Amino acid sequence: MYNDEFELTFDLADAGPKNEQRRPTLPEPEEAAVAAPPVQETRETPVSAAPENTPAPEREPEPAAEPQSTAPAAKGRTVLISGGDRGIGAAAARAFYAAGYRVAVFYHTNAEAAAALQKELPGVLAIQCDVASRASCELAFRAAEQALGRVDVLVSNAGIAQQKLFTDITPEEWQRMLDVNLTGAFNLCQLALPGMIRRKAGRILTVSSMWGQTGGSCEVHYSAAKAGLIGLTKALAKEEGPSGITVNCVAPGVIDTDMMASFTAEDKAALAEETPVGRLGTAEEVAKLLLYLAGEDAGYITGQVFGVNGGLVI
Repeated sequence: MYNDEFELTFDLADAGPKNEQRRPTLPEPEEAAVAAPPVQETRETPVSAAPENTPAPEREPEPAAEPQSTAPAAKGRTVLISGGDRGIGAAAARAFYAAGYRVAVFYHTNAEAAAALQKELPGVLAIQCDVASRASCELAFRAAEQALGRVDVLVSNAGIAQQKLFTDITPEEWQRMLDVNLTGAFNLCQLALPGMIRRKAGRILTVSSMWGQTGGSCEVHYSAAKAGLIGLTKALAKEEGPSGITVNCVAPGVIDTDMMASFTAEDKAALAEETPVGRLGTAEEVAKLLLYLAGEDAGYITGQVFGVNGGLVI
């Protein structure tokens, strides 16, 4: 299973291990698959000069000014979102798109969801990428950078999750968890930083988890990878601050996405009762925070971890 960020695991009634649900790993693509709408050519209409002594036409009254949008001004900025085909990643794509950003998303195997997002948001670029593979990241990032012109904001959101007793985790499962959730962020940050450093500007946002802050039973490998992501964020913020680049982390709690489809209404009610605000979070709430941290008003915020968990972790 390789999806956008999965933000929950709670031990409800049963403490035993749960069955793992993972998608089979596909072979790495030789080329990054890109799905983008064609660029329409625009043509200028020639204007004929008016003959001399021709009276000028009366000027029509100017239309009333349209109300200004309350959305933050993107000013042609671009954003790349990994794991952007569903859940938090797709919500972030919608939020940045509505704010005027040019958006590119990476997806792993869910081409259908990526195509649906493109249909919903015309002009969004969708690129297939396995973030655990450096070669795949290089191909996909090059395609995104060529299409967008540059990457101003990187949202490293792609990740996998698995519930399993620590004594049952295989070395391969441990390594895959680290490769996707931690090394994937390393790959994308290294690819995005050269351009940001040259421009002396940039925003890097990582998506961790409350389990990266507190640790989660039956998710030791997931918790370790997400804790490592928090460490990467803090250290990179110190290193890149002098270059005008901020690096921040969002750590969601229990977020109601399609990843909770297997949970019953009773399960969700129990999780909501555990949360001080009395409900589950939404992907849109996480996306709004990501959008703010990417904006100009957040220029003095870096190296921070923001919990979106309804008070579950304080």
